[in-house]
Amino acid sequence: MRPDDLLSIGALAERAGVATSALRFYESRGLIESTRTDGNQRRYRRATLRRVAVILAGQRLGLSLDEIEQALRSLPGGRTPTARDWAVLSAAWRQRLEDEIAQLERLRDELDECIGCGCVSLESCGIFNPGDAVGSRGPGARYLHGEPREPLAGN
Repeated sequence: MRPDDLLSIGALAERAGVATSALRFYESRGLIESTRTDGNQRRYRRATLRRVAVILAGQRLGLSLDEIEQALRSLPGGRTPTARDWAVLSAAWRQRLEDEIAQLERLRDELDECIGCGCVSLESCGIFNPGDAVGSRGPGARYLHGEPREPLAGN
């Protein structure tokens, strides 16, 4: 490997658009790896830029670092992702993104109505959740998570 194929942590951070602390953290999690110089300075293969790009793409999708780590571990030999690898990884993440888009669209469509309808089981909501009946269906934002507004007992 030629010396110009290796990047210092500062050079990698600048090229990738992330802080050096983020790179150290990714390395501590095993998401990227470096070698050390005789002076104990980190050096990264230039191909690490692609791995960092995959990490950043996963984070923008809302994936946890555990999920990203699992995806990167699925690569043969822990190598840097190729275009084909990216196609496989992104296909696996596509359904999650579709689900998030659907949830955001439901939220957008609900904004004109009482935003609290069933999502926080407001006892005072006499329009869509009289008597806090939706609370018996379980915790969380029942309507915003896609649960249908079925007639409640007593309506």
